[in-house]
Amino acid sequence: MTLADAVADWHPAPVERTDRIAPWPVAAFAALLDSPAPEELPPLWHWFSFLEAPAQSALAEDGHPADGHFLPPIPDRRRMIAGGRAQFSAPLRIGSDVVRRSRVAAVRPTSGRSGEMVFVTVRHRFECDGELAVVEEQDVVYRSQPAGSPRTTTAEAADQPETGGDWRLQLDPDARMLFRFSALTYNTHRIHYDQQYVTAVEGYPGLVVHGPLLALLLLELPRRSAPDRAVAGFEYRLRRPCFAGRPVVADGVPDDDGARLSAGNPGAPAAVTGRIRWGPNANS
Repeated sequence: MTLADAVADWHPAPVERTDRIAPWPVAAFAALLDSPAPEELPPLWHWFSFLEAPAQSALAEDGHPADGHFLPPIPDRRRMIAGGRAQFSAPLRIGSDVVRRSRVAAVRPTSGRSGEMVFVTVRHRFECDGELAVVEEQDVVYRSQPAGSPRTTTAEAADQPETGGDWRLQLDPDARMLFRFSALTYNTHRIHYDQQYVTAVEGYPGLVVHGPLLALLLLELPRRSAPDRAVAGFEYRLRRPCFAGRPVVADGVPDDDGARLSAGNPGAPAAVTGRIRWGPNANS
């Protein structure tokens, strides 16, 4: 059976949840970045809310949940975040109760040099006090890959990180940082903390830096370098992994509409690329 056959009749129903934007995870992530806790929730820091907490017995061998509402019915499922987009029209206030409405927006089976894949896009709409605040789409790619089989990668153009951009920031991820980020996002995927598993089973050379951490690193560039400008839109693409023990350098090149962003290991192709779009300038 092909992966297209596996997801042909998969149509999960929309889900609605309410959660509070608690101050502690916001302060905890700021501490991870060695920065002061923000008074307002920065873009995408809602990722530390609306967390899933499956039972321990519900975890698969790789640490991910074996089943889930938006997890496609693919045998020997391997999951990787591919990228996403978000529009910010109003702030999600710290301490506020937020309603999130989620649904599958697209399911796209495809195949290439690395074999069959299924891209799943989940769309979230966040409302605060009845007002639409954020619309976010996350693209996740799934493969069928038994544990211990050779890892395959998708061939892509080798985009280099921006060098000498107006904005620049370095992150030095180590095992402690990855552990703390896994705890903040309740992410039990073993590639982020289990050295023996990630090298012997997944075939990576070391612990993998979380894709969402790389995306949030891109957003630190405008937050720190242009704190008076509001980000109205953000899109990003995760192209290849970064590994613990190697510095990650993020660069940004601003323009009139926003900025082009990228991050990766120095001298290597970009691991993540993105772009922000400015909102109205409050000072204009």
